[in-house]
Amino acid sequence: MPDAHSPFVILLLSLFAGAIRVSTPYLFVSLGECLTEKGGRVNLGLEGILVSGAMSGYAASFMTGSPWIGVFAAGGVGLLLGCLHGLVCSLPRVSDIAFGIALMLLGTGLAFYLGKPFIEPQAPGLQSFDLGTWTNSPQLHNALHINPLFVIGVVLAFVLQWGLRSTRWGMTLRLVGDHAETARAMGYPLTRIRITATAVGGFFAGIGGAYLSLVYPGSWNEGLSSGQGLMAVALVIFARWQPMRCLWAALLFGAAGALGPALQSIGVTSGYYLYNAAPYVLTLVIMIINCRPDRTLAGAPGELSLTR
Repeated sequence: MPDAHSPFVILLLSLFAGAIRVSTPYLFVSLGECLTEKGGRVNLGLEGILVSGAMSGYAASFMTGSPWIGVFAAGGVGLLLGCLHGLVCSLPRVSDIAFGIALMLLGTGLAFYLGKPFIEPQAPGLQSFDLGTWTNSPQLHNALHINPLFVIGVVLAFVLQWGLRSTRWGMTLRLVGDHAETARAMGYPLTRIRITATAVGGFFAGIGGAYLSLVYPGSWNEGLSSGQGLMAVALVIFARWQPMRCLWAALLFGAAGALGPALQSIGVTSGYYLYNAAPYVLTLVIMIINCRPDRTLAGAPGELSLTR
């Protein structure tokens, strides 16, 4: 049996803890984008929604003293921005790709401008479940600090996977995303369904932003996101538009993001900032693999602008 204090075990525990801690924003944003794209729309404005959710969640928590109010405030801001994306992209000749980029700039710009008064103050954070009180190992104890938002995200992945396959609303959304003309002929309101899916996707992304400011790293500043909203789009492609695969892919990205601190925990300090680039390298590798002629957008909803 491996020694609990051996460098290898410490590294594995640190990666496990880091995967859970770092993966949560990826999980919420990717589930939101999965839902959006299942309806046949792409939202590249997720980075702006994520940053806006982080700022609004932190501000609401600071002003009310309740981090859960901050979480719902972040989700509400994400819902509004997602609804804006859905409404504008429903207009004739509006590209969802182009407006997504505009929404990213709008969301980040507003968050930076409105969030300046909240850079210094300390807002109440969202507390984690301490499931490691039984162990004397500090590494295992740290790995068993599970935040409720991660638990909610895991449950949400299971619910969405089941709902998209086994419920009427799920099959309707998939039909709208795959065969719009068929859905229109059957009398489904395409515009309303897509706006709703995009708005709910924005709500999830906003909650992912609240995790960044209220849990990890647990503060508000302008460099908080580090491009996680954009990387989540690549994550959805890697997951082949399946919510459960989004969960495993988010954990993979989370482990990549935790690689630098995990190596530092066993005394590897050289190249620390290089290891911190692991999520970006992983994104690049995933896009290269998925851009092969035999795999490009395999399994993508047929109405996505990416497939046309």
